[in-house]
Amino acid sequence: MKKLLLPGFVTSLLVFPLLLTAADLQDKRLAPPKDLNGYFPFTPPKDKASWDKRADYVRRQILVSQGLWPMPTKTPLNAVIHGKNDRGEYTVEKVYFESVPGFFVTGNLYRPKNIKGKVPGVLFAHGHWRDARLSDASPDSVRKEIAIGAERFEKGGSSIFQSMCVQLARMGCVVWQWDMLSDSDSLQIPREIVHTFGKQRPEMNTVKNWGLYSPQAESHLQSILGLQTLNGVRSLDFLLSLPEVDPERTAITGASGGGTQTMLLAAIDPRMKLSFPAVMVSTAMQGGCTCENACLLRVNTGNIEFAGLFAPKPQGMTTANDWTKEMATKGFPELKALYGTLGKANQVMLHRGEHFQHNYNAVARSAFYTWVNQHFHLGLKSPVVENDFEPLGKEQLTVWDADHPAPKVTGPECEKQLLKWLTEDADKQLLASASTPAGLNKVLRPAVEVLIGRGYANAGEVEWDLKDKKDQGKYVEMTGMLENKTHGEAVQVTWLHPKDWKGKAVVWLDDAGKAGLFNPDGSVKVEVLGMVNAGTTVVGADLFFQGEGAKQGEKNRVVANPREFAGYTYGYNSALFAQRTHDVLSITRFLRTAKVGDHPAPSSVGVAALGRMGPVALAARALAGEAIDRAAVDTNSFRFGNLLDYRDPSFLPGGSKYLDLPGLMALNAPHPLWVAGEKEPSPLARDIYAKGPLTFFSGPNAKKAVEAANWLGK
Repeated sequence: MKKLLLPGFVTSLLVFPLLLTAADLQDKRLAPPKDLNGYFPFTPPKDKASWDKRADYVRRQILVSQGLWPMPTKTPLNAVIHGKNDRGEYTVEKVYFESVPGFFVTGNLYRPKNIKGKVPGVLFAHGHWRDARLSDASPDSVRKEIAIGAERFEKGGSSIFQSMCVQLARMGCVVWQWDMLSDSDSLQIPREIVHTFGKQRPEMNTVKNWGLYSPQAESHLQSILGLQTLNGVRSLDFLLSLPEVDPERTAITGASGGGTQTMLLAAIDPRMKLSFPAVMVSTAMQGGCTCENACLLRVNTGNIEFAGLFAPKPQGMTTANDWTKEMATKGFPELKALYGTLGKANQVMLHRGEHFQHNYNAVARSAFYTWVNQHFHLGLKSPVVENDFEPLGKEQLTVWDADHPAPKVTGPECEKQLLKWLTEDADKQLLASASTPAGLNKVLRPAVEVLIGRGYANAGEVEWDLKDKKDQGKYVEMTGMLENKTHGEAVQVTWLHPKDWKGKAVVWLDDAGKAGLFNPDGSVKVEVLGMVNAGTTVVGADLFFQGEGAKQGEKNRVVANPREFAGYTYGYNSALFAQRTHDVLSITRFLRTAKVGDHPAPSSVGVAALGRMGPVALAARALAGEAIDRAAVDTNSFRFGNLLDYRDPSFLPGGSKYLDLPGLMALNAPHPLWVAGEKEPSPLARDIYAKGPLTFFSGPNAKKAVEAANWLGK
């Protein structure tokens, strides 16, 4: 190929051979969306420093996904402890408290008798056993468990949940066992919402007073799993409020869905000192229930890495003949390597039980007792095994009675009141954070990085492949591919590069993709041509699912699951809005780093975004910061909070929570920003910019594009 002698960085773009056609586009995002039954391997870090950086991000990802960034205001628990039952060696009490005002956590508190000094405190989270805490297995089923070696006693084996609590209390531990939502005494949200939700509810899918699973709830990161994680945090608050509990010896365990709760709480709450998730940690199925999934939670991560976040503190786990059966060779060796890198290889343990079905039986429980005995220095003979006991009946355990009536606010009314409180509390905290640049950088910007799935610093290494070029007289028109080698993504772009280049570049984003540079007759649009004639390179791009080879206006793809729950898709895959933001970051990174020989990168990079691309540009600029010198966006008064379809191309999990589009505008500060399409200037953006370079355009729609181009050319 003959090299054209053009000034600046674009000259270097022409030295590559014509290799690609549109059919050659390689983009891993074109594969079917990932779901909970995928493969989730974990690669151990090379050193502690790299792990610390990764762990910080994944922990933040969990917190954001659970609606806990920032943590909801910790209101008084108003704990009620009543109905003490003296069992000789230990006592059992009934407890309920409010994790947030009007929303109750219920359970039983087991305490050893004759406590001297501080003793360990244990949280016991149960999984998908119906009415687990109050359950009583039939004699026949218990005998079958005894016959296969899963249980030891006919009485004690009738309740694996009481068995755990009783044994721990006999070992000298205080134990708090609470109910999963909709289970036992947790009556405010019904089972068909918590565990078996299948269809969107039009009456709960509104822009105000919405319910769980609605696009509004997902846009505010409100989910069943998030509520259960919050209940776990408040359960630890309750446990540590007891004067006899040693804050340096706290543990959590649970099996199946309780294992999910265990992993998450252990990962995010530094007050936890020992973790033991049973039959859940795996590179395979990640948790099948709606109560184990949430938007954003497992994008580019999974349960093995979640368990790794607890390192180097002591952690045990178990397997069974279920999705955990390959853990000994897939997942645990990598966790062991992580612990070894952190100098604590002996602090992680796998108890194998593939000869049993999915369980938390006496053998597995013994492994937990022995682990607690070892690390909390209880001085008992090892291994620790259970002794039999007389189980309590439902009436002796249930929290609600005539003197302690169950809450009256239940069902849809409870959902709406609860989500309203969480929304107002988050808004209050986030508005306070957004009032200063420091708050924006500490709270909002890290959250948006999780919503989008990456920041500018890890935008990736981007290379150029030329497809076609045309000499158009005063400028050269080139079409090709920007390939993000780091993330396996590709963006088709068209460059209009003036031969008398002045060192500036503008990325022109349009709903039509790179075709948005041109009129229907193929001529360059006047606003674009004006910039090119003034010596500015203009780049048009087909963002993901735009332009060639894409279905214009296609909705977000969802996984092959008939249940209408956004978390099954967006818990494992970035939304289309985020993927398009990735493309803008890739283009920006290329413009800022493109350099071959002595050819410089542009001295200035601007972005213009029209139509539905305005919010995408605001998100990219919020993360790219000064890498984009000037941004001109048309918002069309868009707000994430007005979307009522989680498949909408502009839907973004968490988009509403962080002050919606005005929050993204504020995150563009202090860099020059031009905004059109707003009915009135956003007070949040106006206040954070103060006297900075913020321009609101309120002229006629027909002049938006020309005015944006003129402003970018200044």
